[in-house]
Amino acid sequence: MRAHHVIGKMSPGDFERVFGKLNEESPESIQGATLAAAQILKFRPKFLLKQPPAKRISSIKGALSRVTGNQISEELLAVYFLKCRLALLEEWLDLLGLEHEEGILTQDELPCPEGGELEQKVGLFRGGEADEDRELLMRVFASQPAIDWPALEALLGDD
Repeated sequence: MRAHHVIGKMSPGDFERVFGKLNEESPESIQGATLAAAQILKFRPKFLLKQPPAKRISSIKGALSRVTGNQISEELLAVYFLKCRLALLEEWLDLLGLEHEEGILTQDELPCPEGGELEQKVGLFRGGEADEDRELLMRVFASQPAIDWPALEALLGDD
C-alpha cells in the first residue's frame, strides 16, 4: 500500500479531521497540498480555493488519492504525524524498537520483527489509549518506501 492508497481509504470525516489539524499546526503544508491538488486535477488554484471548504477538502482528498498525488500524500501524512501527533508516532517507534530522533528514523536498515513478535506489538499498540489515529499511523508507517514489511500489511488487512 502506498500513501495515496492510505488517503483514498480514509473516510471523508477522517480526512477532514487530519486536514483541520494540519491547517492549525502547519498551514504551509496545506497550502502546498492545495496547490499540488489543483495541478493534479488540472484546476486553476483560484478555482479550488474559491470552492466551499467541504468541497475543496473533498477535491484535495480526491487528488491525493491518485497515483500522481502519492508524493504529496507522503509528505502531508509525514507532517501530520511529525507535527500534530508526535507522541503517538514515538510510542509506535519505541514499541517496535526502532531508533529515531523526534519521530525521524535514524537506522539505515529497518528489519521487520518476526511474525509472532510483530503481531504482539500491533496488538499492544491497538490496545493502547483510545485514539482514532492508531490504525492510520500503522498504515502510514507501512506505506513508506523504506518499509517493506508484508507481514505488517497483512496484519492491517491491506491489499
